[in-house]
Amino acid sequence: MALVSEHIEVDTRDRILEVAERLFRQIGYQKTTVGDIAKELRMSPANVYRFFESKKAIHQAVARGLMGEVELEAQRIVARPGPVLPRFRELLTTIHRMNTERYVGDNKLHEMVAIAMEEDWDVCVAHMECIAGVIGQMIAQGAATGEFEAPDLQLASLCACTAMMRFFHPQMIAQCATKPGPTIDQMIDFVIAGLSPRH
Repeated sequence: MALVSEHIEVDTRDRILEVAERLFRQIGYQKTTVGDIAKELRMSPANVYRFFESKKAIHQAVARGLMGEVELEAQRIVARPGPVLPRFRELLTTIHRMNTERYVGDNKLHEMVAIAMEEDWDVCVAHMECIAGVIGQMIAQGAATGEFEAPDLQLASLCACTAMMRFFHPQMIAQCATKPGPTIDQMIDFVIAGLSPRH
């Protein structure tokens, strides 16, 4: 019986997040209230608060879900066998594409991310650390096969992430879209050149 009620709880939690994300996209992060979310679900706001202690907690969980999708895809690329160079390129391109699709083309959702970044939510910090870690794993694979030369893996990962910032960070992707600068392929070529063995 406890298992059934636990399953219902997880299901209700997921439904709250699904509706919250939809409303953030439709009417905006700031304008959406817990009351709006409750009304859509035909439940009382008090019931929503049973699952999430605050509106901010709902926002964090939605952000965590969106970022988690990017992390999963990045980890899938790293775990795949094969030469490192094409996978490294695919990894950096995929992070950029997914962040662009999720946040930049969607003004309402972009507003949510902008606030998350300003408030420095723990989820944003954890996400950036995860992405840096995944990039570090791939650089380590490249160093092991001789495709890369990186005596200090942590530094190499930080440098690669910093170089890719305008292509990874949702606000910078949006701000730099119409400004002059290298293409993503040119920047990836630059990062790969920096990691290539010096013969």
